[in-house]
Amino acid sequence: MFSEAVLDHFRNPRNAGELPGATITVEVSNPVCGDILKLSARIVNGHIVEARFLCRGCTTAIACASYLTEQICGRTIAEASSLTPESLSKSLGGLPPATFHGAQLVIDGLKALIEK
Repeated sequence: MFSEAVLDHFRNPRNAGELPGATITVEVSNPVCGDILKLSARIVNGHIVEARFLCRGCTTAIACASYLTEQICGRTIAEASSLTPESLSKSLGGLPPATFHGAQLVIDGLKALIEK
């Protein structure tokens, strides 16, 4: 059902935990499934130099959050804002339709982070 990339990020999440010294922290949720994502970043001169997450959710939500933090670290805010749920899904080998909401949740978190 899940790709190896999804399972790897779920079993070995990258950048999980609190981020001391975060300049921005947001929390988003999916009221339908109950997934909750807390996304924190340290931004210096328009660059995301570090990002971490805490997620209470399904396999896909945790895997997508892990992958997202890897992708946004070192990028400018403009570069990070180009990520979409579809691009995350494709990069992770394709998400099953029933769990695509995990990709949407983390992009909602990224958008909230950028807007803040």
